[in-house]
Amino acid sequence: MQYDYVIVGGGSAGLVLANRLSADPKNQVLVLEAGRPDYKLDFRIHMPAALSYLLTGTFYNWAYSSDEEPNMKNRRIAQPRGKLLGGSSSINGMIWIRGNKLDFDKWSKEKGLEDWDYAHCLPYFKKLEHRLIGPDKFHGDKGPLKLTTPENKNPLFKAFFESVKEAGYPLTDDVNGAQQEGFGKFDQSIFRSRRMSTSRAYLKPVRDRENLTVLTQAMAHRILFEGKKAVGVEYKHKGKVKQVFGKEVISCGGAINSPTLLQLSGIGNAEELKQLGITPVHHLPGVGENLQDHLEVYIQWKCKKPISEYPSLSPWRAPMIGFNWLFRRKGPGATNHFEAGGFIKSHEDKEYPNLQYHFLPLAIRYDGSTPVKGHGFQLHIGPMNTDVRGHVKIKSSDPYQHPSIFFNYLSTEDEKRNWVAAVRKTRELIETKAMEDIRGEELSPGKDVQTDEEILDWVAREGESAYHPSCTCKMGYDKMAVVDSQLRVHGVENLRVVDASVMPYVTNGNIYAPTLMIAEKAADMILGNSPLEPEEV
Repeated sequence: MQYDYVIVGGGSAGLVLANRLSADPKNQVLVLEAGRPDYKLDFRIHMPAALSYLLTGTFYNWAYSSDEEPNMKNRRIAQPRGKLLGGSSSINGMIWIRGNKLDFDKWSKEKGLEDWDYAHCLPYFKKLEHRLIGPDKFHGDKGPLKLTTPENKNPLFKAFFESVKEAGYPLTDDVNGAQQEGFGKFDQSIFRSRRMSTSRAYLKPVRDRENLTVLTQAMAHRILFEGKKAVGVEYKHKGKVKQVFGKEVISCGGAINSPTLLQLSGIGNAEELKQLGITPVHHLPGVGENLQDHLEVYIQWKCKKPISEYPSLSPWRAPMIGFNWLFRRKGPGATNHFEAGGFIKSHEDKEYPNLQYHFLPLAIRYDGSTPVKGHGFQLHIGPMNTDVRGHVKIKSSDPYQHPSIFFNYLSTEDEKRNWVAAVRKTRELIETKAMEDIRGEELSPGKDVQTDEEILDWVAREGESAYHPSCTCKMGYDKMAVVDSQLRVHGVENLRVVDASVMPYVTNGNIYAPTLMIAEKAADMILGNSPLEPEEV
C-alpha cells in the first residue's frame, strides 16, 4: 500500500504527527514502532511512582549505554530510551519543563532559523497543553496533553522553599512562564494520577481512524531511496522483512535512533559509511555529531525528622499504595515525587540560569537503591548550557547492533567550572537555619569532598545522565547541519527528521516539552498550514 506519510518511531514526536497528519481523512498515515504497545494493564507504565522499573528494565527500554567515557573513570553511562508506544514519554520522569526563552532565541540566531525564536514557539507550546489549573498568556487549556501542577504536600517542600529564600534566591510561580530563574513547583505530565504520555494524549483518542495504521514491534532497517528521493522504508515485522512505500518518510526515532537510521540508509559521513560496507546516498557529515545531554548527580542528606517519603519504600505498604493509586487516585503512587526544583546561575557572568535542580523528599537513586536506611532527602543537580559535544555512530550495517554513543562528559574547562560551582551552591541552599531542625548528615558526596579536585573526582565517579540526548541531526545551514528550518534532510527529497535530534542546542531542563513543541510546529509545516502567529510576551 502507498501511504502519504510513513512515520518511523511511535514515540514522543511520532505520535504527535500521527494525530495531526491523520486528522485529514485523505491522508493515509503509517507509524512503525520497534517496541511494544503500552499495555493498559501494566501498572509500571501508568503509575507515576513506578518509573524506576521502566528506567532500569529492558522490556520497554532500548537500554543503551555510552562508550567508555574517559573523563568519567572510563565508565559506560546508562542511557535508557523508551521502546514502546509513546517512546521515552512512556518511561520518563514526567517533569514538564519547556526550557528558557533565551534557549529558543539562541536557536533563532543561527542562519535561517529566525522562525524558531521563543515568540514563534510559544503558540505551539500553548496549542499542545491543557494546563489543569487554567490558561494564561504562557499556557493553554485546549491541547491534548493534560498537565497537573502538584500541591507539594510533603512538609519538606515548604522547608526547602524557605531555605532557598534564606540562601538568597527567589521563588517563581511558574518556571515555564515569565520567570524561569528561582525555585518553585514543577508541572507534571500526569492526569488523574496516571502518566500522560503521547500515546495516551495523542494516539488513544484517534486510534480508530481508518486512515491511521500503527504497527508495533516493527523494526525499521533502512530508508529506501530512488536516487536521492526517499520512497519508503524496509522493516521487519512478525519475523518477515517487508517494504512499505510513502510520499514522505519522517524519522521520529529520537537523538540516538534517528541518526542511526540515517547512517544505515546511506546518509552521513560518506567515508565512514563506506568503511562499514554501506553505499552512501548523500554525504552529510553532521549526522550523529553534536550530541548534547545533561549530566547530573544526587546530593543527599539524612532527614532528622520522620517526614520524608522513606516509609513508602516498605514492601508491606505496597498493596495499600497500589490500592490508593488505582481506586482513589491519590497517595505516594500518584506522583513522580519530582514536584519542585529550580534554576539558578553557576556564575554571574552567565546570561541566564544554567543549573537545574530537582528536589526530592527521599534519598534514592533512579534504580531504586537508597544510600542508608531511614529518612532522607536530595537534590538532583546538573549544568544545562553545556559546551560538551559527543556523537552517535553506527558500528556496522546491522540495524540490531547498538551504535557507538559517546557523550564526552566533563571534557571542557567550562563544564568543570560549572560543576564545582554546582556542588558548592547546592550545599549553600541546604545549609541554612531554615533546614537546621531537618538537615542531618550529608550522605553524598559527604563532608570529605571539599576541594575542586575532590568534587570533580566525585562527579566522575557518581555522575549519571539526566536522559536528555539531543542535537544529533541539528537544524541549520552550516556544514554540520542535517535538516533545514522545515526539518527536511539536506541533500535528499521527501525525508524529514522530527524529534529532539533536530535541536541546534539542548534546552534548559527536561526535553519532553520542547520535543512535543517541535512536533506540533512540524505538523503545520508538513501539511502546508499557515504557521501560528508569533506571540511576544
